[in-house]
Amino acid sequence: MTYRLADDHGGGSAHNVGAVRVLITGGAGFIGSHVADELADRGHQVVLLDAMLAKAHGTAEPPAWTARHQIVLGDVRDGELLDRLLTGVDVVCHQAAVVGHGVDPSDAPEYASHNDYGTAVLLAAMHRAGLRRLVLASSMVVYGEGRYFCAHHGVVRPLPRQQSDVDAARYDPRCPCCGAELDWRKVPEDAPLEPRSTYAATKLAQEHLAAAWARQTGGNVWALRYHNVYGPRMPRDTPYAGVASLFRSALRNGQAPTVLEDGRQMRDFVHVTDVALVNALAVEQPAPDGTLEAVNVCSGDPHTVGELAAELAVACHGPAPRIVGGARPADVRHVVADPTKAADLLGFKAQVEFAAGVADFANAPLRDPVRP
Repeated sequence: MTYRLADDHGGGSAHNVGAVRVLITGGAGFIGSHVADELADRGHQVVLLDAMLAKAHGTAEPPAWTARHQIVLGDVRDGELLDRLLTGVDVVCHQAAVVGHGVDPSDAPEYASHNDYGTAVLLAAMHRAGLRRLVLASSMVVYGEGRYFCAHHGVVRPLPRQQSDVDAARYDPRCPCCGAELDWRKVPEDAPLEPRSTYAATKLAQEHLAAAWARQTGGNVWALRYHNVYGPRMPRDTPYAGVASLFRSALRNGQAPTVLEDGRQMRDFVHVTDVALVNALAVEQPAPDGTLEAVNVCSGDPHTVGELAAELAVACHGPAPRIVGGARPADVRHVVADPTKAADLLGFKAQVEFAAGVADFANAPLRDPVRP
């Protein structure tokens, strides 16, 4: 493991009223580094832990934007290291994870090891340290398909999408009662959970592990279910990147972004600075003791995947998107979040509007290509 100490130890001040010391796992990553900056700007002390995995980083060295913070290069699965790092920590902000759908099922052991075993090791270390506050990076992928409404049968769980429907360009899910096409609705946190990919299964397992830990220890957990996060510092040129990054990489190479299905899939694209803000609010406001409280983290302003590609193409002065049909096996049709609970419990409201965020993202610095 390697330590790097910043002169100001993250910019925090012990004299600030309400200032806390926060360990951020995955702190050099796309979201974790923004969370670190937001917390430091609000007067908190931050310590970053990151394994600098090759699938997320283009170099083994921490990126320049972490220079203001104390950072430890190490693995969240290292319990002895965690025992040392958790001394004096008030809150853990757990961002570390292997992300993306996974290329194929052979990825499953790696996902389970980093995401689930890593979380278990962290929770055990927190228990040894007597630490009871966790902010967990979860994901909208735990829902699987979003919420759907049938004009005749109300809210229903859709029938599984068949390959024959995809081949015939019939993308919208159908009612299990009458077979009619369904309309999407915003997904609340109490919707059924039905992960559709290896990554999704590991994110739900993280929530279950953290909820069990909270009940056993009297600790408290905010599980922040991120929707489609985009913004500066995203990784690029990797199959594990988000769709916004893939679109921008294509445009920067002079290629049209490739949009699957008919481009009308609905998503909620939330800017990474808003995600950092909600993490800071969660750090500053403990959840009820003995519980895991899940909240959607979203903009509340849904758009289609095709709209995102088109907006980016204009902002990058590149070619218009290509709509190519088809669908990835793990993809869902529509997932659109209800932002009410985050507003009610954390006072969170997204600040970055879609058009402004996409325009900024078109020229924002991205993470270097990952190592082969």
